[in-house]
Amino acid sequence: MNARLEGKTALITGAGKGLGRGIALEFARQGAQVYALARTQADLTSLENEHTNITGCVADVLSDAALEQIRQLGPIDILMNNAGTNQPEPINEVSDETLDRVMNLNVRSVFRVTRTVLEQMNDGGSVIHMSSQMAHVGSPGRTVYCMTKAALEGLTRAMAVELGPRRIRTNTLCPTFVLTPMTESFFENPEFAAMVEQMIPMPGLPTPQDIADAAVYLASDESRYVTGSALRIDGGWTAR
Repeated sequence: MNARLEGKTALITGAGKGLGRGIALEFARQGAQVYALARTQADLTSLENEHTNITGCVADVLSDAALEQIRQLGPIDILMNNAGTNQPEPINEVSDETLDRVMNLNVRSVFRVTRTVLEQMNDGGSVIHMSSQMAHVGSPGRTVYCMTKAALEGLTRAMAVELGPRRIRTNTLCPTFVLTPMTESFFENPEFAAMVEQMIPMPGLPTPQDIADAAVYLASDESRYVTGSALRIDGGWTAR
């Protein structure tokens, strides 16, 4: 298959580990010049060593300095907003500090990074927000996370309408649980692992490569008329 992102320039946040790292590598394999943004130099150095199309950018997406660094990159064709976090807790135990931290990273930073990239994004570009199946269903202990991911769905629809005349497409990826450094501790709880298995009609869990392949589809011209949509990679969880 021909490189599906040849000639494209991509920016991926939260690219040091997990899904962001996998997406950065697959974008590079598909021919894109990738700017991988993360907070840890060691993670970015190892990522650069895996593919020559990847350039690491050490920055915290919450900072003004990161926005200025993004401006210096020049026009971007593909923005993958992947940086995010979660802290599962019962609603009555969520502190204001936790609320602010999760909201700031999962929503505010996404808006600010997107607004910055749009200043010089090429017409016909693609913006992808890493959402979650939890934007479409509820779950105990995940009120803040569900709220933030639902916010990204609203942002996506509004952006699709506003930016459609420029042929800039905006969509979300909505995976179920994937084994990554952020989620692997969840599966150490046998009750949690059994609950996930019960909720997903298809056997097993998606791999990071499954998510990366879906991201390539939304980034490429193959999805040129897809905007304002949520691509659920959940094995049927939300179909129940």
